[in-house]
This record gives sequence, structure tokens and C-alpha cells, in this order.
Amino acid sequence: MATELLRVENLVKYFPIRRGLLQRQVGAVHAVDDISFSIYQGETLGLVGESGCGKSTTGRAILQLHRPTSGKVLFEGVDLVKLQGEDLRRMRRKMQIIFQDPYASLNPRMTVGEIIGEPLLVHGIANERQIKEKVAQLLELVRLSPAFASRYPHEFSGGQRQRVGIARALALQPSLVVCDEPISALDVSIQAQIVNLLEDLQQQFGLTYLFIAHDLSMVRHISKRIAVMYLGVIVELTTSEELHNNPLHPYTQALLSAVPIPDPVIEETRQRVILEGDVPSPVNPPSGCRFRTRCPLAREICAEKRPEFREVGPGHFVACHLV
Repeated sequence: MATELLRVENLVKYFPIRRGLLQRQVGAVHAVDDISFSIYQGETLGLVGESGCGKSTTGRAILQLHRPTSGKVLFEGVDLVKLQGEDLRRMRRKMQIIFQDPYASLNPRMTVGEIIGEPLLVHGIANERQIKEKVAQLLELVRLSPAFASRYPHEFSGGQRQRVGIARALALQPSLVVCDEPISALDVSIQAQIVNLLEDLQQQFGLTYLFIAHDLSMVRHISKRIAVMYLGVIVELTTSEELHNNPLHPYTQALLSAVPIPDPVIEETRQRVILEGDVPSPVNPPSGCRFRTRCPLAREICAEKRPEFREVGPGHFVACHLV
């Protein structure tokens, strides 16, 4: 059995809605609503779902960029939610994030060398000469020329900028990297290069990834296990192979049916699951099962009681009354 690196227990993150002169709270956005999962050392856990379902908020809440409303985030046995100040800063060396938009996440006023070297400077673990050497090594690691260290982000393409972001994330030699849709802003031709680079780096350094994306076919390629998220909750979690061969939750079945198959014979014969209606507002989510308003199989119990997220097979968890 692999060692458990991260365990998330009953994680909740609500964003308050304030109105009026006194900024009174009149409601809350239920971005992440009571989710639990584990990530093991050296594995990649894929987190998929529609835009706005809470994937990125989950990643940021794990790293304490958004402080959770409640719940536990146990990293190497330490609850990050309880840490503050210097204790949290020390733990942050072991956890890094690769952001979705490589242009927005890089300071345009800093050179690439300064951007990659900044984490080393902030944590005081290298002097100026050592930082210069380390930056050159990191640039070579992500397959960029060390001569690029003196250039600015606007001088690079999207794929090159994302490589700079990856180099910055690796500067402190973390054990956990949250990949927040790292390829969605890139050209299709570049996406495969970035994914292959991430896989190579994982093998080389024993990295653990939380890979957030909405492209199921890409997540299947890179992930050992996949968690499917809908409107702030995880509805299914299992291995990549099991999820594609035996999807149990109606939402997972609908997502998989939308992935095109490059075989016209199979594509013509397979049954599509078309979801009706729109995703409900996270400000006022449906009672019971979050998916019931769009589920073709919904029953009375789905509106009355929230389904328990339970294990229905070895390592296969699902939240559905009908499974």
C-alpha cells in the first residue's frame, strides 16, 4: 500500500455574499460542500467536472490560499487548517501550485530568472549565486534555455510561459503539486507536451499531483484515480480504468458519453446521455442530491435526503441513492 500524503476530511468552503451600507451577509456561495478524499504518495488524482463546480476552490483550499470554512486538510499528518504564520509558511515549501493562465500568474515586471528564483529568496534557502545556478538548472529541467533567464514573460509563447510556471513550482522541491487546469489555456498541439513534461518530472522526483481539469480524456491519460465533482460535492471516485469501464453515477455516465470516440462505427452505435436544464446556482443548491434537478433517474428520495458518499466496490466510491 502506498503512503497517504494528503487526506481531506469534510472540507467546506463558503464565500459570503454581502450587501448594503453595513455589508451584512445575506447569503453564501456553496463553492465546496463537505467533500472527503485522499491522495497517496507518488500518484496523480484527477479532479474533473463542469466549470464552476468548485474544482479550483478545492485545490486552493487545500493549499490554504482560501481558508476553509470548516473541515480538515491533513498533509503528512498535520492539519493545515490549524496552522498560521511561520508554521504554515514552512509547510508551504512542500506544496506548490501551477496556475491555469500562465500569463496572469507571472509578474510582467520581473524577469524569468527573478520569477523562478523568488521562492528560494522568500524562504531564504539560497544566496544570489546559488539562486542563479538553480534557476539555470530548473530552466533546463523544463526544457528551456538557461539564457532565457534575463527575458520577460511577454517575450514567450503560452507553452513556454507555462514551463516557467512549472519551473517556479519545482524550485522548492515540493512533494505535492496542485495542477489547476494547467493546459486549458494552451493550444492543443502544446497540451500533450506539457502533460508529458509533468509525467517525466513526476517519475524523476516522485511528485504527487492533484490534476484539476474538465477534459476527461486528458485526465484519464495522466491520472491513476479520478474524482468527479458536481456543484461543490464529489459524486464518484475510483481508478481511471474503473471509471471509464463501469461509471455508476448518472452524472459520470453523462460526462463520459460526451467524450468523442475516434471510431465512426462505435460512435454511431453508442447511446448518448443528454442532460436537460442548467446547473443550479451554488448560492441556493437543490435539497437532497445536488444532481437531482438534471438527473433522468431522479426519485422522491433524491429530493428528501442527501446521498451518502460510500464505497460500493473495492476503491469505488459513489454518492447516489440508486446505486
